[in-house]
Amino acid sequence: MTDADPVNRLLATARGEPVDEPLRVTGVMVQYYYVCKRELWFESRNLEIDRENATVVRGTRVDETAYSDKRENLHLGMISLDLLDDGRVVEVKPSSTLTEPAEMQLSYYLWYLDRVADIQRDGVLAHPRERKREPVELTTERTEKVETAIRGIHDIVNQSSPPPAEEKPFCDSCAYHDFCWC
Repeated sequence: MTDADPVNRLLATARGEPVDEPLRVTGVMVQYYYVCKRELWFESRNLEIDRENATVVRGTRVDETAYSDKRENLHLGMISLDLLDDGRVVEVKPSSTLTEPAEMQLSYYLWYLDRVADIQRDGVLAHPRERKREPVELTTERTEKVETAIRGIHDIVNQSSPPPAEEKPFCDSCAYHDFCWC
C-alpha cells in the first residue's frame, strides 16, 4: 500500500495490511501532541524521561493505585487502555489540569477501537485524587481532531530535529525540561 495519508497508513498498519511505511501512533503521542510538540518529538525518539521528576512520580503512583481492584491495562495493537468499566473505556489521570490533551488521548482510543476493531464505546476521563469523572464521546468534531492530530504527529516525528522550545506554564514540571532549558 502506498497511501500518502497518515490516517490511512495508520489504519492499514493497525489492521496488519502491507504498508510501505508503517505508521504507529500511541495514546501518549496524541496527548503530547496537544501538550507540547517538542515533547512528542523526544518521545518518538525513545528519549528516556526523568523518572524522578515529581510529576512523573505522582502520575505513576496514581496509575498504580487508582482502581487497583478493577485495573486491567488492556493492550490492543497500538493502544493501551487503563481499564474498562461497565463497557466504557476509562482513562485515569492524576489531575484535571491538562484536560484537552487527556480528552484527546481518550478520544484517540475510542477512535482506534471504532476504526480498527469496529467496537463503539464511550469513555470516561477519571481524576481519582479529585474524585471527578468526565464522560467523553467520540463525536464528529473529536473524530476530525483525532485525524488532524494523527497527521500532525506524522509530520512532527518525521522531522530531523525537534520543534523549537516554547515556554509554557507547565515547563518546570515537564520530565523533558532539561532537554529544552538547560
